[in-house]
Amino acid sequence: MNPASTPTQPEDIQGDGRWMSMHKRFLAETMEKEPEILFIGDSLITHLSHTNAWNRWFAPMHALCFGIGGDQTQHVLWRVQNGELEGISPKIVVVLVGTNNHGHNPEQIAEGILEIVKVIRQKQPQAQVVVCSLLPRGQFPNHLRERNIRVNQILKEGISDLSDCHLVDSSEGFVQPLDDSISHLDMYDYLHLTEAGYSKAFAPVNTILRRLLGLDQEEEEEVEYVATEDESEAADVGKEAGGSGDGASAASK
Repeated sequence: MNPASTPTQPEDIQGDGRWMSMHKRFLAETMEKEPEILFIGDSLITHLSHTNAWNRWFAPMHALCFGIGGDQTQHVLWRVQNGELEGISPKIVVVLVGTNNHGHNPEQIAEGILEIVKVIRQKQPQAQVVVCSLLPRGQFPNHLRERNIRVNQILKEGISDLSDCHLVDSSEGFVQPLDDSISHLDMYDYLHLTEAGYSKAFAPVNTILRRLLGLDQEEEEEVEYVATEDESEAADVGKEAGGSGDGASAASK
């Protein structure tokens, strides 16, 4: 049995019940709100909702953020099987989880992520699923970085065969080409993202969400409509100017 794909509640090591409290809060939000986009995952998703990237890109899309710090794939799997996908009908579900799966190999982690995708597709068949690739971690090359790279490779193969599922590469631009290091300006502790890091990691997510929602097409049509109106107004002005000799002379002066 793969522990990364077996629905499990995390052990309440600190004894304050915060994980279950957050889960219950998310359940309440599903009864109060009607999101078009649902983000679900670990602390990288939790902190996303407190960034400029969220306010600028995702809040206007009517998004909900169901992230819990420290979550592993099996924890998110438990959550989606226990109410966090009930009572809502999002157009898109975005998933980012897996980097916290310590002790699990790449194949196990990828299987856990794909199991989450499977449950989402079962419970929300109308929704597109966007899976974010795992980000690099650690200031310098390390085995967890290599593990995450391998997870992404497996996901690329697995998701390519699934309908209405998309893998977004969020890892571009974090590793410096000169020494393979990660800057603290992107990840302040070489794991969690800064404001600049969030803009870098989630810009490609914003791009695909806009495409799936048809927002880019709407903007293009609006620009085309405005351009047509401007051309019509210019043509009318030209006709008026051409019909009056005095007006044309005055304009030329």
